[in-house]
Amino acid sequence: MASEATSSVAVKLMPSGPGAAAVLAAGIGCFALGVISVLADKLPAFSRVLNVYKPTGPLSGVSTAAIVTWLVAWAMLHYRWQGRSVDLGRVSGIALLLLACGVLLTFPPVGDLL
Repeated sequence: MASEATSSVAVKLMPSGPGAAAVLAAGIGCFALGVISVLADKLPAFSRVLNVYKPTGPLSGVSTAAIVTWLVAWAMLHYRWQGRSVDLGRVSGIALLLLACGVLLTFPPVGDLL
């Protein structure tokens, strides 16, 4: 039998920071959508500021502000976490909590309690 040559292959793992930044930014964006929608519902002056496109009313500004918040959070977290590995379980848990809170805030009965 021929002897088998063993070779060591170096495996370079990709850092998890950029992916974690995207996940957490999505949670932040969802939470921002909920908070901004409650504020637009409760504060008429804020609602008027968010009226970017008249046919849709303040909803156009609410969604635009949430998207801008998501993009800024993503850029900042990506810059901070690029080349680093972070705890994906913890980041995912926080993102899911923010997502759940954001979804709850978009329901009128929850917003009315605030």
